[in-house]
Amino acid sequence: MQILRTPEERFANLPDFPYAPRYTEITHAPGFNLRIAAIDEGPRTEAPILLMHGEPTWSFLYRKIAAGLIAKGRRVVAPDLVGFGRSDKPAHRDDYTYERHVQWMSDWLIANNLRDITLFCQDWGGLIGLRLVAAMPERFARVIVANTGLPTGQGATPAFEAWLAFSQTTPLFPTSQIVNGGSVRELSEAERGAYDAPYPDESYKAGARAFPALVPVKPELASVQENIAAWAVLETFKKPFLTAFSDNDAITRGGGRPFQTRVPGAQGQEHVTIKGGGHFLQEDQPDEIANVIDAFIARTS
Repeated sequence: MQILRTPEERFANLPDFPYAPRYTEITHAPGFNLRIAAIDEGPRTEAPILLMHGEPTWSFLYRKIAAGLIAKGRRVVAPDLVGFGRSDKPAHRDDYTYERHVQWMSDWLIANNLRDITLFCQDWGGLIGLRLVAAMPERFARVIVANTGLPTGQGATPAFEAWLAFSQTTPLFPTSQIVNGGSVRELSEAERGAYDAPYPDESYKAGARAFPALVPVKPELASVQENIAAWAVLETFKKPFLTAFSDNDAITRGGGRPFQTRVPGAQGQEHVTIKGGGHFLQEDQPDEIANVIDAFIARTS
């Protein structure tokens, strides 16, 4: 396995992102370690709020939400998935599978001994994060899902099919343009630069390229059975579970309903719609999301 590591200078002077990375090394295979980056800010005595990003973003996506939660006295932990942000990047697409991503982040979570976790997850942050919940439900106190899902082969929206086709055929993978196009507001030049920062060239984007094709939207695809098993656990999960989908995301529209009907902990919750939010609702409504997370913790503690 060839592993690429983005030079630290690529992350200098990012807007609204003063957070130093904390690195954890996990063992992928004998002789192959992977370094996973995360921010961990706020009082260490507080229970962690785990903010998990998706495709093709990194923890920079949560910069304003993190600031809002830290100001409220909360502890925020936001990792960069393998292949993204300041984490290591295996160079070949075949290095990436759904199950490897789950294992990598499981190893990271255990290595950091996170417990009493409040999970907020979006996009692939949900596909991976919810698998962590299913594997280690005792470590999680509550869950908030936003613009994500846990697919088991039933098909995809036309918007996702279009995204899949684009992601697999475009000669250049335009990371910042993708994030900008998935946000309601227009990102600044500096913000777009921050989303391009992890990738000095196309060779660093194997993970970003691989992710869309790994979503198990057809019954013959890998990880369908593993996700079915995870749903079986979630259908017994009685801890507080909230949906907070946005109103302007064609890819995941309606995706909150399965969680509301199938997860016991979602029954009777004050589920919210984040108005004025695109697929990357963290870019559009960070203050509202920080308030939703803080209020959910307060009323379910």
